[in-house]
Amino acid sequence: MADQRFGISTHLFHDQRLSHEHLATFARAGFHAIELFATRAHFDYEDAHAIDELAGWLQESGVSLHSMHAPIYEAGPKGQTIGSLSTASGDERRRNAAVDATCTALQVARSIPFRFLVVHLGVVGKDVSPQDNRADAARRSLEAIVETASLSGVRVAVEVIPNALSDSPALVRLIEEDLEGADIGICLDYGHAHLMGDLGDGIETISGHLWTTHVHDNRGRLDEHLVPYAGTINWDAAMMETQKIGYEGVLMFEVAGHGNPSDVLDRTVKARARLEKTLITF
Repeated sequence: MADQRFGISTHLFHDQRLSHEHLATFARAGFHAIELFATRAHFDYEDAHAIDELAGWLQESGVSLHSMHAPIYEAGPKGQTIGSLSTASGDERRRNAAVDATCTALQVARSIPFRFLVVHLGVVGKDVSPQDNRADAARRSLEAIVETASLSGVRVAVEVIPNALSDSPALVRLIEEDLEGADIGICLDYGHAHLMGDLGDGIETISGHLWTTHVHDNRGRLDEHLVPYAGTINWDAAMMETQKIGYEGVLMFEVAGHGNPSDVLDRTVKARARLEKTLITF
């Protein structure tokens, strides 16, 4: 069951250049579905050779590409992270840069099919300007991204993140009212929803629009991307609510490599077993 229900994001190795060994490590740990974190310092989605290499690595390791996380960081001359990308920026140059990066990353799907593109609307942080998170800009960006994604058979899931554009009620309004009829779903990020209030209410709110997930924990104050059960989320209640709304898709771990990534992966495997047991109980 674990092979079919659970996946893991390459976010665990985000500070490293993605390699065949990373995918092989996931496979040995029993993860056979991944989400690719599309930052050029981690994986250069502009490089046709890198895409071809990834296709080979996936086949050799027996791992499938379930989803891609759209770029949220800019890259410098050597691919390093140098700044944020905002699909909701009121500055057209910045907004177009975010859309262009996302549409470029979607070219991966021409060689390696995947189901979902996970998109952030705007950015988060204490010092974020209102110009970075404009609803009208976010709508224009989404329309362009959805159109490009559809050409490759990819569906767009907007992620629950801690800003006013992207809590559960705001995303539902966007889908049902502002962009009615567009092929858009939601990526439930359990850790982010936990930071914004009642996680159970957030899950119930997005019922009917939930396409994919990010699974990680925190202590209710910072976006720590901890292994489940290392923070304050009640995972029994969260899984019960998830099953209650009928979600049967992939539960995608998006844990951070705090300290030693190998140790984090070992703890993630143990958390997977606990979550699996919880789901069987229900």
